[in-house]
Amino acid sequence: MKISFKKTYKFAVKSALYISLFSTGFVVFLASLIFKNTFQSLLLFGGFFCLIIYLFSFVVLQYRVERFIYRRVKKIYDDVSLLESSTFINQPITTDMETLTREVKKFATDKKLEIEMLQVREQYRREFLGNVSHELKTPLFTVQGYISTLLDGAMDDKTIRKKYLKRAEKGVERLIYIVEDLDMITKLEVGDLNLEVSEFDIVDLIQNVFDLLEMKAEKKEITLAFENYHIQPNFVKGDKDRIQQILENLIVNSIKYGKFKGTTEVAVVNLTKEKVLVRISDNGEGIERQNIPRLFERFYRVDKSGSRAEGGSGLGLAIVKHIIEAHQEKIYVESEFGIGSEFSFTLEKATKRIKN
Repeated sequence: MKISFKKTYKFAVKSALYISLFSTGFVVFLASLIFKNTFQSLLLFGGFFCLIIYLFSFVVLQYRVERFIYRRVKKIYDDVSLLESSTFINQPITTDMETLTREVKKFATDKKLEIEMLQVREQYRREFLGNVSHELKTPLFTVQGYISTLLDGAMDDKTIRKKYLKRAEKGVERLIYIVEDLDMITKLEVGDLNLEVSEFDIVDLIQNVFDLLEMKAEKKEITLAFENYHIQPNFVKGDKDRIQQILENLIVNSIKYGKFKGTTEVAVVNLTKEKVLVRISDNGEGIERQNIPRLFERFYRVDKSGSRAEGGSGLGLAIVKHIIEAHQEKIYVESEFGIGSEFSFTLEKATKRIKN
């Protein structure tokens, strides 16, 4: 890569000035002692001598700077530029040591941050691969176990055969569920999933999700309700199916981690003239503070054993986050361990208005 250099003459100018002033003063002083010249002659001689010494010193010093310092500075920049640092690319390079020191220091700081980020990503990659293998391994081994048992002779017993085939089918369904979620989150990350934006009533959609999850909530005697019992229709803009998926994921989580005979409440708040805030809160077990920043990571589980016992792919919240971001909206989490959790997200208001 070719680097553009900006030369500096400050060092040579100042150094030549100091040398010429000292030399002139010293020579004029000697001349006044040795030769009996008039003051005017000494002044003329001193001025001419100062000019000659200044020009000579400047040329020599600048040449030496460029030959011995400038080349070494260029070598430093060449070496650094090989690392493709944005600090050094496409900008003029100076031989000024202060500027060089400042830029190299900034370069070192940027590289340190980049290395730390790569280390975090590497740690995340290892955890992700471990979680993927674990999530896929469990249903695969389950299916393999049941099929191997049938092949070893249990297939002749119709009762056992039917029971084991049903259990194997559940394992296959879980595999399909995980793979579909992985496929969806991959499409969301690369932007291949097209959103079908429409205007719809978010209150009506929430009620539909309540109806779908009513039986699941009844198993733990959890009440699903609106925070405001007299809530009015509220039209928003977005992909209705994806927003329903968000609501299902968040409400299922509130049921999964909710207390027996607990409550899950949903509120729809007019945040601004353009935005609506949807809030899902529960009085469940809550989330410890150190776990909150990692909630939306793929396969991250707060309670490793309990979460897997409840089922799910471990990708629900990651998908929720990506869908929200695909709508160019925000999602928020507030939780207190032992008290409960609150998830909320924004949506754009629709231009549609309710007819009285």
